[in-house]
Amino acid sequence: MAIQQEVGDKGEQIAANYLLKLGYIILCKNFRAKKSEIDIICKEGNTIVFVEVKTRSSIKFGHPEEFVDTAKSAKIIEGAESYMRENNWDGAIRFDIISILIKNEKIEIKQFKDAFY
Repeated sequence: MAIQQEVGDKGEQIAANYLLKLGYIILCKNFRAKKSEIDIICKEGNTIVFVEVKTRSSIKFGHPEEFVDTAKSAKIIEGAESYMRENNWDGAIRFDIISILIKNEKIEIKQFKDAFY
């Protein structure tokens, strides 16, 4: 497995644990629909939250959250629409980004609620 993939997988697990500690209910991980993937789909109260996790080991090229551009958010929205159709969901939704920076075993987590849409 490539190092980038390992860092990404570790970040997604850290994010899922973080959300669970905050009381979110994890509904799905790595949901795929057509050309989109949503890292984590969870529920906070009566809101389904679609979460994009970005993990980096350095900010040399920018902060993790800066890597969610317009094209990426459009694909996440497309995937969310598929998930909502498949699950007959017409309630509240939100799109969050969880930014994770792992440096020398120190982990920094930031959650950006309502990051786009």
